[in-house]
Amino acid sequence: MNSNITIKHIEKSRIDTVDFDNLSFGSIFSDHMFVCDFKDGKWQNPTIEPYAPIQLDPSAKIFHYGQSIFEGMKAYKDTDGNTLLFRPLDNCKRLNISAERMVIPQIPEELFMDGLKELLKVDEAWIPTNEGSSLYIRPFMFASGNGFHASPANEYKLIIATAPSGAYFSGKVKVLIEEKYARAANGGVGFAKAGGNYAAQFYPTQLAVEKGYQQVIWTDDNTHEYIEEAGAMNIFVRINDTLITSPTSDRILDGITRKSILQIAKDSNISVEERKITVSEVVEAAKNGNLKEMFGAGTAAVISPIAGFGYKNEDFDLPELEETFAAFLKKKITDIQTNKTDDPYGWRVTV
Repeated sequence: MNSNITIKHIEKSRIDTVDFDNLSFGSIFSDHMFVCDFKDGKWQNPTIEPYAPIQLDPSAKIFHYGQSIFEGMKAYKDTDGNTLLFRPLDNCKRLNISAERMVIPQIPEELFMDGLKELLKVDEAWIPTNEGSSLYIRPFMFASGNGFHASPANEYKLIIATAPSGAYFSGKVKVLIEEKYARAANGGVGFAKAGGNYAAQFYPTQLAVEKGYQQVIWTDDNTHEYIEEAGAMNIFVRINDTLITSPTSDRILDGITRKSILQIAKDSNISVEERKITVSEVVEAAKNGNLKEMFGAGTAAVISPIAGFGYKNEDFDLPELEETFAAFLKKKITDIQTNKTDDPYGWRVTV
């Protein structure tokens, strides 16, 4: 155990109240959380404590100027009872990239990993073992310092909370290609996992839901000619037997699942292209039968197949294929995550 981390155990666990056979996503929370404060110019007082509400001053800058970032991770149990993480250092690196952009102090990698691992040891019993389930992990950092003046805070808080969860999505989704609103702009914070990015998505997504779609396909902010992301996920398009995804930029998140898909696809001799994708190219491929698959990729869902899309008051259905890149790639990734196969990349980390 890391002696620098204070551990305060909950008096009575809530785990007996949880039905692990019927878990929704991210709505039931484990007994403990990891908390660390940035004060006086340094991170200090790392503590594992009972999951509970936090107290903040009404003038805490998170409420006024939105200095808030987060990550999404998962922990798994293999058949031998080992606790496993998937590419956790990539999450830490990306958290610090987001922190730099939002003027939040970066968290030392060793402190992040020590806190995460100790938390998982304390709440090990909360990691589901049912097929398709996992312990979702949410690290987040925000401005806890006080003041109404528009400037970065002088104090911050890192919390890592966890939630035993079932599958994020079930079945395929129908999406609407966005023609007016944009998720992010050049020079903005689209590449960061900033809370405000997601808040700004809710309104156009709700408009799409009212039209009968489940999600939005985001297009570029300037011309709306290029497909960029799918809801809160990266997007992949399969035209014939080539898998295409948009290149990362300051508008597009450098997804860890996205990177994993690209690596596995290339090593599986799937033709892969990282390039801009026009809406017109996707529509034309749908019309002539060359559009075989579209799917979102992210930590929560891993891969979420898209059944069809709408654009300019016209709907397009994707074909029902017996064998899909989406199913093949999802199995490859989840088998590595759960230790059902070898990990040639060194992505799997045992706690």
